[in-house]
Amino acid sequence: MSLSFFSRINRELQELIHDRWLFSLLSWIPLLLLALMWLIFSQGIPREVPMGVIDLDKSTISRALVRHYQVSPTLTVDDGYMALHEGEAALRSGKIYALAVIPSDFGANAILGRAPQVTVFVNSQFLLVGKIVTSALLQAQGTFNAQIEVGKNLATGSPVITVAIARALPTANQITPLFNISLNYAQFLISAILPAIWQIFMVAATVLSLAAVHRNIGLASWLGDSPFRSLLAKFLPLSLIFWLHGAIILVVMYVWIGWPMHGSWLLLLFTQLLTAWASIAAGSLLFFITRDTDRSMSLASSYVAPGLAFMGVTFPVTDMTSLAKIWRSLLPVTHYVEVQFAQVNYGAPLTSAIPKLLALSLFSLPMFFVFVLAYWFSRKARAGETA
Repeated sequence: MSLSFFSRINRELQELIHDRWLFSLLSWIPLLLLALMWLIFSQGIPREVPMGVIDLDKSTISRALVRHYQVSPTLTVDDGYMALHEGEAALRSGKIYALAVIPSDFGANAILGRAPQVTVFVNSQFLLVGKIVTSALLQAQGTFNAQIEVGKNLATGSPVITVAIARALPTANQITPLFNISLNYAQFLISAILPAIWQIFMVAATVLSLAAVHRNIGLASWLGDSPFRSLLAKFLPLSLIFWLHGAIILVVMYVWIGWPMHGSWLLLLFTQLLTAWASIAAGSLLFFITRDTDRSMSLASSYVAPGLAFMGVTFPVTDMTSLAKIWRSLLPVTHYVEVQFAQVNYGAPLTSAIPKLLALSLFSLPMFFVFVLAYWFSRKARAGETA
């Protein structure tokens, strides 16, 4: 007797509930990882990053420069290094992330009006830390240089402080971020990391859900004489659960944490639904191609693992190779993230999201192949052939 569509949905829900690993993967594990990511990046703005200073001058001016480094909230300065090899060893070991070497003629050059130079070594292997330390050092160095120039102007014929400042800083730069005004690196990274993890869960859970059916019931018996209804009954609950995961991510970031949201919630939620369906299509296609849990999970891991790197957040898309751009276009989350960033940061109009929505809609093609493979396998099984 053929099961009704709602009976098939109930069967899928019972399968999800009684499979402990699958139930964990669809319930508390994503929430645990969400909390873990927040704990790791909750500070938001790095503070007290250790750096070393080798002051070979020991003059009043060189000590003033060191104080400018010390007052930066981003840096913690250790000026106890006496030789270059000591600082180099500390930098290589990771004890410090930057090393500034002040030459012995630094103060004399500043007094004589020459351009004093400071050599700074920054460990840029840690991209984020290196960028933040470099920015803090440039800011401290720029403030110090301006003060030296103002003092020189006051001593050489500009007794009015405003005139001395104007001569020292003939042009003033003002940098106004269009978004992420506080330069919160958690807002920058978590908003990309969580969707990447979300995609991994969706593809992996789809593969494991089909694998559980194959293991417990048998794929041919599960598909029965209505493979389309069986697949829809499987995919509908999964898509709603994945959609709920995506909505929770948005609520946590832009309601609970309170990061700015300038765009449309409705558009983001609709894009998430398309992303969930696209991820299910990708995961189910990988499983039906192999019909083997280990192989399909290996393919799924290789497929979604580069998601964060290919988003264009930590590495610019313009610098990617052609192969990387092709792989990027095959990942649903890369299209979703572009819509998310455009809505959250800029409040972009709906028309700007249409190309990405169309790209996600193209994942209906692998979903079509899944139905074709399922129908073919079902007919083959009913005919008594070995799959």
